[in-house]
Amino acid sequence: MNALPSADPSEMGGLWPVPPAAPVERRVRFRPMALADLDAVCELEKRAYAHPWSARHFQDSLAAGHPVVLLLGEALPGEVLLAPVDGQVLLGYMVAMRGVDEVHLLNITVSPDHRRQGWARFLLDALALWSRGQGAHCLWLEVRESNTPARALYTRYGFCQVGLRKGYYPNGPREREHAIVMSLLLDRTVAGEAP
Repeated sequence: MNALPSADPSEMGGLWPVPPAAPVERRVRFRPMALADLDAVCELEKRAYAHPWSARHFQDSLAAGHPVVLLLGEALPGEVLLAPVDGQVLLGYMVAMRGVDEVHLLNITVSPDHRRQGWARFLLDALALWSRGQGAHCLWLEVRESNTPARALYTRYGFCQVGLRKGYYPNGPREREHAIVMSLLLDRTVAGEAP
């Protein structure tokens, strides 16, 4: 399975995103998702979204060989672990799909308990570095039209809106929501810096 690199900077020639500053430092690591992690990931997915991915989405992504990577952190003193993975806090995860000269971000999720701490940007930095290492020149993603916090994050990161997919996302039993299509040219972007 193609996986994002480990959190060892020496494997990236010294290039690796710097974790966000936090009041209390937390050691983190990336790890490829395994089927044994499915329950914890699905539990977090349900807490994070009104319309979560199903277990089947994750199983299909793993079966297709897509990189599915977990961001794990050491538990802080007194922290309650809702769905621990390897005895650590599941801070977030992402699912990507490699194409010819491009990578498509399929899912990026940060635990609701750890939002607004810089972890989404940290995940994007890791994805951008990995994508460059795969020879990709562009990152693509879709985001719900109503998800203004995510759209703002992607725009600050350097993604540009390039299209609209009408009725792309389910939004209730009979309703659909548009998706904003965004892209990021990796050749003009340094991880964590908008062009």
